[in-house]
Amino acid sequence: MSAEEPVVDLQLDRAHSARIYDYLLGGKTNFLADRLAAGRVLGVFPAALVAARINREFMHRATRHLAAAGLRQFLDIGTGIPTSPNLHEIAQATAPDARVVYTDNDPIVLAHAAALLHGTPEGRTAYVPADVTDPAGILAAPRLRATLDLTRPVALSLNALMHFVPDDGRDRAHTAVETLKAALPSGSTLAMTHATPDYSPDAMGEIARIYREAGTALQFRTRAEFLRFFDGWELLDPGVTLSHQWRPDRPEDAGHVTDAEAACYAAVARKP
Repeated sequence: MSAEEPVVDLQLDRAHSARIYDYLLGGKTNFLADRLAAGRVLGVFPAALVAARINREFMHRATRHLAAAGLRQFLDIGTGIPTSPNLHEIAQATAPDARVVYTDNDPIVLAHAAALLHGTPEGRTAYVPADVTDPAGILAAPRLRATLDLTRPVALSLNALMHFVPDDGRDRAHTAVETLKAALPSGSTLAMTHATPDYSPDAMGEIARIYREAGTALQFRTRAEFLRFFDGWELLDPGVTLSHQWRPDRPEDAGHVTDAEAACYAAVARKP
């Protein structure tokens, strides 16, 4: 680190949402405070390990499908701590020339971003420190503009992100997503997951409290609120489902998880 670079305080004594999720996924970039918070989550919602992993598997399936359908540009906002296979690994396994831009506003993720930048020689990957609540800043970032051509279709990925954007009476989450959607051309897609209270309201309320006490606000949304994120775009079959039910690799896979265990909606839509 050079003298000009600021020292980032990773606050390892406080639980952090990215590291809690990393722990639930079986990762190693987490510390005692994160594991204790994850333990509290598991205490009220024992299926949290299952929910995190099937959410990640949805990202794999959706990315693979979109790459096979011809998408060659991917914008993954709210990337989180790298957990292989990452989105670019999935996309470039199908389409080696795929270009991927990752963004996150978390210095912890930034510290590990180098792991996201090892793509295929034919493709390209880039990382942009940015916040989804400033979508104009994301879209204007020079590194994004150097990697993606926004006149051509882009596969936008917002996995397990927007429940970390509470509306605070201003409809902040939907406004941010609409700004991103408006900037993308016809043929672009939106793949998204979002935790919901619809199936386990008491447990999800307790999870929100645990995160709030750790300094992270959450707003879980209903099916109708989730559906609004796709306004004006065409949902791909099977439409809005729970995360394990969206085009499972094998039909029997969807039967191994209950709706209450998933507690997370998923969908993919295309811009007309």
